[in-house]
Amino acid sequence: MQRPPNQVQTQQVQQPYFRYSQCNGKKKALCIGINYTGTPAELKGCINDVHNIQRFLMRQCGYRQEDMVTLTDNSRNPRQQPTRDNILQAMQWLVRNAQPNDSLFFHYSGHGGQTRDLDGDEADGYDEVIYPVDHKRAGHIVDDDMHAIMVRPLPPGCRLTAIFDSCHSGSALDLPYVYSTEGKLKEPNIIAEAGQGLFSAANSYARGDIGGVFRSAIAVVRTANGSSKKADQYTKQTRTSAADVISWSGCKDSQTSADTQHAGMATGAMSMSFVSALTRNPCQTYQQLLNNMREILRAQYSQKPQLSSSHPMDTSLTFIC
Repeated sequence: MQRPPNQVQTQQVQQPYFRYSQCNGKKKALCIGINYTGTPAELKGCINDVHNIQRFLMRQCGYRQEDMVTLTDNSRNPRQQPTRDNILQAMQWLVRNAQPNDSLFFHYSGHGGQTRDLDGDEADGYDEVIYPVDHKRAGHIVDDDMHAIMVRPLPPGCRLTAIFDSCHSGSALDLPYVYSTEGKLKEPNIIAEAGQGLFSAANSYARGDIGGVFRSAIAVVRTANGSSKKADQYTKQTRTSAADVISWSGCKDSQTSADTQHAGMATGAMSMSFVSALTRNPCQTYQQLLNNMREILRAQYSQKPQLSSSHPMDTSLTFIC
């Protein structure tokens, strides 16, 4: 296996170059787990996910406890509650003073959703969002804002690895390059997207989800009039970065992510598959890791983990963090 090259990589897109991170600089991590305890939307495994990811980072990636910020809704410290303000401030802390070859890690386990896209960067017409513990009062956090805070300020050669264990999280960090299990860059496929939209509409109707039917119908219309391709081009023009940003998402934008049980403990399926795959084999390429995570989940779940990046990447390189 080959480690990422150290020299500048040129590319024929809006950002003319990027640099892979060697991940041998400063290491910082932000881990957020929200169970929404006592609410009708309560989850069981999100706080456990945070502890599992932290142990993994310290054991296998050389992170230190003192360089991690943890926000969970069982914390008695108000500053460690995953409120909207605390999450935004912690995101700013994560990327503050970032340097080339630093390795930053963001992990979110909680509810995710979608809201109407206002700037034309989403193929399906909807931005992805995450829900802080106080979202009913303070509001959700949109993928556009997460990109602006955590991706745009990073210098060339700085790594940010993000994991979203939440529903509708495929493009939750607005990274423009999405990769298939064959390691190839995915491009808009009008016929396939229209078929997927009709299939999603039928499923939503069968479940009585009228909102889902409406969203799927809009996606079909946007695909038919070429909005999907325009959104892809706009995203590459405005979201490509010289930094080395990687996102592992629990599912496609159109899918939900599951809570599950692992070794008798509640956990998010995505977080579990990431830790399990790398614990079994710490040395894997990006393509191998994506396939192994999908294989772990395939037996029980329909969700398909996604790999996206801030620049065109070689998925045959070894994943490091």
